[in-house]
Amino acid sequence: METKTTILDPLLERAEIYGKTSIELIKLQALEKTTQIASHIYSRFIALFVFSMFFIMISIGAAIWLGNFLGKIYYGFLCVSGFYFILGGVIYFLMHNWIKKHVGNSIITLMLK
Repeated sequence: METKTTILDPLLERAEIYGKTSIELIKLQALEKTTQIASHIYSRFIALFVFSMFFIMISIGAAIWLGNFLGKIYYGFLCVSGFYFILGGVIYFLMHNWIKKHVGNSIITLMLK
């Protein structure tokens, strides 16, 4: 009976080591995937922030220029905000499904990469 337990002990030890190694590998793979997704989102956020600041400055400049052209500064701001309102409505009604699909596909691609 002792020979059977002696033969099984190394096998059980190897199975235990294999299980621990597999769990550690899964943890490291999950950490890598999380890091990739977080860095991707962070870099996109920084780019979006810089683009937004540029866009805000251009909008203010256009509003002041248009206001001077129309005679009162606030007319320029009203025209620019009206333009953005119309543009937002067009994007929402015409491109909402496309944007939703594109963002969903991007997330899936990042998860499976």
